Amino acid sequence: MNSFEHPAAFLFFLAIPLYCILRKFSLVSPPVFPLPLEDWQGGGFEWKHRFSRFLRTLSSILFLSGFIALVTALAEPIVTEQEKRFISRGAEIIFVTDTSPSMAALDIGGTSRLEAAKQAISLLVRENQGASYGLAAFASEAALLVPPTMDQKTFFTRLDAMEIGELGDGSALGVGISTAVYHLASSEAPAKIIVLLTDGENNTGAVHPNTAAALAKDKNITLYIAGIGTKGSVPIEYTDPISGKRYSGYLDSDFNDASLRSLAFEGGGSYYTVESLASLSAALQNIRIKNTVRQAYTLKQKKRSFYPECTFAALTCFFTAWIIRRLYLHEAVS
Repeated sequence: MNSFEHPAAFLFFLAIPLYCILRKFSLVSPPVFPLPLEDWQGGGFEWKHRFSRFLRTLSSILFLSGFIALVTALAEPIVTEQEKRFISRGAEIIFVTDTSPSMAALDIGGTSRLEAAKQAISLLVRENQGASYGLAAFASEAALLVPPTMDQKTFFTRLDAMEIGELGDGSALGVGISTAVYHLASSEAPAKIIVLLTDGENNTGAVHPNTAAALAKDKNITLYIAGIGTKGSVPIEYTDPISGKRYSGYLDSDFNDASLRSLAFEGGGSYYTVESLASLSAALQNIRIKNTVRQAYTLKQKKRSFYPECTFAALTCFFTAWIIRRLYLHEAVS
């Protein structure tokens, strides 16, 4: 909803036609600030160039625009929006993302598997409020980067900063899953979900993936898995964040997704094959729809004032008009 806090301020616009009428009948004259030059012996001032006339016209337009912006600022335009405030708990979802070097393969629409995962996660979280989202990463080690939260700013800051190789080489799927289980086990959320995004099989770690999946199911946590990547020889390129060394070449991508399917079934969820950003986004949306939680909420009106923007525009117009007249036209007239 658009409105003005002080609409009476628009009465100042009547000053424009009033000024024009008074000027027409020579009842007022433009304000002049004289600049005496005692030893001046030159001729009078004359407009000789079209460009100078253009600048003078432009400065007048800018002054008028500044006046309009200033009056608008005094009227204080505001936009009123309705904001949802949830008063009941929603689902808690932790995205467990593989950051091993193979996730740098550039086979998801020309971007890396990790970047595609980050884009799809970002899209889902931005479009769906109410749920609490967390973020974990794993390679040879695992870490919870963001506990489940509704603070999207914190979530996106850490999501954007996630890098290939920050947790070593290898894929410790079991450790990654168990890290998320540990932080969801005591939650009282009506739905607890782990979404594992990976491109390979478990090849390291102290916890077996099936043990972690069984533990998740025992704690009423549903495990979903998205297997990201195409098969064949795919280009790969990344910089190791620890050593700073640049790697590039080709990866022979041929992982067997049978174990991932079995793992998702063990965790009470589903497995999704992902070979494009669109299919990954669709998979995440499908997971959200399956775990939709009805939440109670209230609507709160949120007002945003555009007074600062209008004031800045007015000052910019006035200052630009002054620059043109004083420095380019060398006037001492306001």
